[in-house]
Amino acid sequence: MAANAPFPPASPRGTGFATGRKKTTIMNHGISVLFRAIPLAMAAFCFAYGAYVYTAGDDPLRLTAGPVVFFLGSICMALYCTAATIIRQIVGTYTETAKYIFPAIGYSFALATIICGVFILTSQTSGSLVTGHVVCGLGLITVCVATTATASSRFSLIPRNSADASFSINPQGFTIGQSVTLIGIVSATALAAWVWCILLFVRGTLPAHIVAGSVMFGIACICTSLIALVASIARQIRGSYSMREKSKWSSLVITMGSLAFILGIVLLIVLRGQTINFVGFVLFGLALICWSISSKVILLAKIWHTEFPLANRIPIIPVITALACLFLAAFLFEATDFAHKYYVPARVLTGFGAICFTLYSIVSILESGASKK
Repeated sequence: MAANAPFPPASPRGTGFATGRKKTTIMNHGISVLFRAIPLAMAAFCFAYGAYVYTAGDDPLRLTAGPVVFFLGSICMALYCTAATIIRQIVGTYTETAKYIFPAIGYSFALATIICGVFILTSQTSGSLVTGHVVCGLGLITVCVATTATASSRFSLIPRNSADASFSINPQGFTIGQSVTLIGIVSATALAAWVWCILLFVRGTLPAHIVAGSVMFGIACICTSLIALVASIARQIRGSYSMREKSKWSSLVITMGSLAFILGIVLLIVLRGQTINFVGFVLFGLALICWSISSKVILLAKIWHTEFPLANRIPIIPVITALACLFLAAFLFEATDFAHKYYVPARVLTGFGAICFTLYSIVSILESGASKK
């Protein structure tokens, strides 16, 4: 293959591609199927529940809650592509075709989500302004997750590089251009989300603009958090991940989650008594997703060139965040009986819980594949 190809395949020695040699499998078949089934199950839940909310009853708020929950399924599908990419390398079934098809699936869902968001935005239906912007934002998150799947195409090199005491660049890993490209895609997507958020706040004149801008703020925080994840994976595959980066990337993700959470509190206080203060609870859910992502970034940092006995405890983080989303959704479902403004966040937080639980499967896979055995 030409030297300037964007992602030339690494040699079988470093990637875990099928070569005819006996593979050392560190994940049994049943567990590998389970961890791939979780993202698919959560995607199916989001698609089915979102469609049900959209079509059931005559409440106009269903036109916002339904599509948002539905397109959370696109993120789950992109996470499935990431899970399948890593697991196939762990069990020794990763092929040249799989290297391209899984990222392509993720980007296809991202493109479809953004197109649908634009369509909703121009449809002039009830709640279309908020719904359209938010669905487009979910498409941006899906782009970042699909890039994570692309960056994971040589994931099997991470434990090898981590065990290399010389800290040298692995020629079988990404070139510097490939690494910068992957990080650049996510960074550009995050920048687009931040610009989108600022424009909604600065140029918006309606309460709906405040809601859409606030949610886009949380979405931008998630995209920024995914910069840390993609950078950690790409740089560890290349072997250029430094010890100083351990705290840098972890701190970035935790900070993004904290910013979303703080804005949620501010909005609940500042907009107290107004019908749009429900957006504070949506930001709480987006913050919980950021902290779920932090589990993966922290795990990769903790096991880089060191033993970390508690690595198998880190997957507890997304389990806790998923439960927090579901518990908060349960309270908001009850609150809907006397404050109808909680109709949307109650249902959206249920979808956020599905995202967090999907992230549990991803961090468990990372722990199995990247930890020293």
